[in-house]
Amino acid sequence: MEESHSKQSIRDEIVRIAGPVFIELLMGTLFGMVDMIMLGNFGSDEVSAAAIAAVGVTNQLVFIGLSLVQSLNIGATAMVARYMGANREDRIESVVRHVIILTQIFLVIPILFIGLRYTQGVMKFFGAHQDTINIGMSYFRVIILGFIFQAFNFSIFAALRGAGDTKTPMKINITVNLINVFGNAVLIYGLLGVPSFGPTGAAISTVGSQVIASIFLIRYILKKDSTIHIDIKNRFKFNNDIIYNLVKIGVPASLEQIAMRIGILLFVKIVASLGTVAYATHQICINILNLSFTPGQAFGIAASTLSGRSLGAKEPELAEKYIRTCSKVGAVISATMAIIFFFFGGAIASLYTKNSQVVLEATRVLKLIAFIQPFQSSQLILSGGLRGAGDTVWTLISTFIGILIIRVALGYYFVLVLGLGLAGAWLAILIDQFIRWIFITIRFRTNKWKYIAIR
Repeated sequence: MEESHSKQSIRDEIVRIAGPVFIELLMGTLFGMVDMIMLGNFGSDEVSAAAIAAVGVTNQLVFIGLSLVQSLNIGATAMVARYMGANREDRIESVVRHVIILTQIFLVIPILFIGLRYTQGVMKFFGAHQDTINIGMSYFRVIILGFIFQAFNFSIFAALRGAGDTKTPMKINITVNLINVFGNAVLIYGLLGVPSFGPTGAAISTVGSQVIASIFLIRYILKKDSTIHIDIKNRFKFNNDIIYNLVKIGVPASLEQIAMRIGILLFVKIVASLGTVAYATHQICINILNLSFTPGQAFGIAASTLSGRSLGAKEPELAEKYIRTCSKVGAVISATMAIIFFFFGGAIASLYTKNSQVVLEATRVLKLIAFIQPFQSSQLILSGGLRGAGDTVWTLISTFIGILIIRVALGYYFVLVLGLGLAGAWLAILIDQFIRWIFITIRFRTNKWKYIAIR
């Protein structure tokens, strides 16, 4: 093996890219936990449960929008990585422009229209009870307005990561998350002479931080020495090759995200039928599960960037080595998290709320989350490697079967037929993650992903 591709150099390159992503995602999730802890300790038990449930309901529509944005971004990351590997940096600016424009026209505008025009109907559709709607309507509307900036930020971050620059997104996200936490404390509780806005205050702070992130990113991409540079003097023209690549990679990714969101929506409706306390508990557990996603996501992004770049440089075996090494490191971290969730779940859950019923139920669920860890981490990283290669069809198949069929069907059976409550819902999630892991592992071992071409 050449010295440039030694095991040590492969590990160093993975850490260089995955390290900042891991720190960024971990800090972002921790800040999200702090947000929810603040809301969980605002007002009476009933008010805090409804506030947490309102966040969960709002996130359903936002996540649908962001999922579709991410499907275009998967194409952007893969294309930027391929062009970097093939020394075709001249095509990168056009890719970024295409993704920003298409995202705002075809995804942001429809989400804004639905969210602002049909607020109450949408919240009911996502399973909100009347107490949640009463507390959460203004929160919902403010967060939906912030989607304009959130979608823009996601597009730029995706391009930067495809180019191997993960430090810039990390620095910007940590800065604005710190601003968000400070803003939350002031606006939720009414500190420093500011009135208390409760859940709406959390929304105002969140959107404000997203606007600041957009300003930072615009300043960055306009600089000539930035990793991704946009020259506003250049006229924009639609490029058929770039659109073809975005469609080829993005359509299966979009269908995957639609399948995932429909599956999660149906699943959330099953959980919501258990009542506000169970739904609030579920939201806390989802929030904690998101923390455990961070190693898999970080190393999945590294696998995506490095596999795409290696395939662009016509080195498919190197792409495989990068993905396998990412998977090994991710496995060690996920095992550590599993141990923490299993033995210290009660202590973690008690940070969110004073409601003893919620804490007890969350502690039980966290033991199941511990067993989810190895399958979740492995399939996230292998899926990242496949997406970096432009192979999004098999990630679509695994998600369609795992979430839309297995999770929903078993969730219905365990919760509504067997009466296993919230624990039954999370048992369905465990089985779903296991099934998806099997599908992705089989696809990775066929090596067919190494031979997918883009224009």
